[in-house]
Amino acid sequence: MSPSSEEPPSPHLSETEIEAVENADLSPALPSATLAAGATLPAGENVPHRRHGYGEIWQLSWPVMLAQVLANAVSLIDIAMVARLGPDAVAAVGYAAQFFFLSQSMLYAVGFACVALMARAIGAGQPERARQALAASIGVNVAAALTIMVVVLAKPAALLDLLGAEAQVAALTIPYLELMLLSSIPLAVSMTLESGLRADRNMRLPMQIAVVVTVAKTTLNFGLIFGAFGLPRLELVGAGLATVASQAIGLLCFLSVVVFARRDAPIALRPSDFLRARALLSEVVRISLPSIGERLAMNLALLAYFRILAEFGTSAIAAYTVGIRVLSFSWIPGVAFGTAAATLVGQALGAGDVGAARRAGWRTTRVAIIAAISLGAACALARLPLAEMFATDPETVAALGPFLLCLALCQPFLQSHFTLGGAHRGAGDTWTPFVASALGNWLVRVPLAAVFAFALALPLVWVWYAILFDHALRALWLARSFKRGGWSQSAVESA
Repeated sequence: MSPSSEEPPSPHLSETEIEAVENADLSPALPSATLAAGATLPAGENVPHRRHGYGEIWQLSWPVMLAQVLANAVSLIDIAMVARLGPDAVAAVGYAAQFFFLSQSMLYAVGFACVALMARAIGAGQPERARQALAASIGVNVAAALTIMVVVLAKPAALLDLLGAEAQVAALTIPYLELMLLSSIPLAVSMTLESGLRADRNMRLPMQIAVVVTVAKTTLNFGLIFGAFGLPRLELVGAGLATVASQAIGLLCFLSVVVFARRDAPIALRPSDFLRARALLSEVVRISLPSIGERLAMNLALLAYFRILAEFGTSAIAAYTVGIRVLSFSWIPGVAFGTAAATLVGQALGAGDVGAARRAGWRTTRVAIIAAISLGAACALARLPLAEMFATDPETVAALGPFLLCLALCQPFLQSHFTLGGAHRGAGDTWTPFVASALGNWLVRVPLAAVFAFALALPLVWVWYAILFDHALRALWLARSFKRGGWSQSAVESA
């Protein structure tokens, strides 16, 4: 096979996908998705030619997968415990999550810039500049988290009213929302330091810290929600306090890595790095803007979609909140393979081998689709037991079953666009993923859901299936773009 002859997995991408965060609704692309070519090589050296086989894809992916499993386990355990407090509490978590996801998405966008700048500096043999880029990224990320917290908490009741929250749900949401946004401050620093580690190709330390955070969050959740271990019973407020405390513990772990890193390491931040970082602040902001635009477009669309769901009552909101957490585990391969695709594509382009970059992108996408089909089928078959496991209210269970089936059907498209989005970012093309996200959300998901709910007055299941068409369009758009190869041309021109 010639270097450029590998075709896309068309039998899957030419048909009809979900977000995260959903991830796309739940889970935006990881900071390592923009890992630059040759990040670990001395300046002037090319990345050795590689076949980019399945073993290499797995080696880059599995630590990210495990870290994401732990993160999603925390989210799932959290919602399972909160479900014992009733559907209003679950709906409150869902409303708060919309604003927290907005904050988290902004933090990820700055993480993209951090990895890109640090990777270039590491590849050029300039650890001092890498540390300055890291310091600048921390400053921008903390400022972003503080801005969102101040804006949202200035008028939380009005914002919840815009989303259609019922009065009793809004009363539960506000104190929980305050704590969740407070936790975004230590999270901003932790996510940036994680980006720094990934830029230096250290995938395992973030995974190990995720284990610590998972144990802390689960233990504190149980104690503070239900009053175990001699702690007060604080119910939903307890869940929020557990989040703040566990994020603080995670931050301490990352800071210990910084303190004990060898002096010349890219992660070994010192106060002087922050003083010299001001020159890079504008660069961090400039590189972050396309990804921030993508995340804003996505999250605003999610808020609009959430508002449409509110017309179907608290049970629909609760089902959505539970469902995206239950199936978030099956999205993890797409996130991890997107990270691997970015690394492999970037390295191949750095070596001047566009054919190898193309093969790496399609091969990684194929692996992601196989994983998606397997996991999606398992989740579809187990949708009713899963619904009954994570929800006790009969109306929520009834709404959750069809939603889980919809999400299972979305998996091949979701994981395809996660992976292909990573491949584009690895080539330095952040515009195409932005366009795909904007079109999928604002041309398909929100308008279709509104037509189904308001114009046609169709049942809730039709609103669920607007998600499928959204992700199908995104997968097709990115597959078409990757096949056309404009990403490789722009990478060559900017080299």
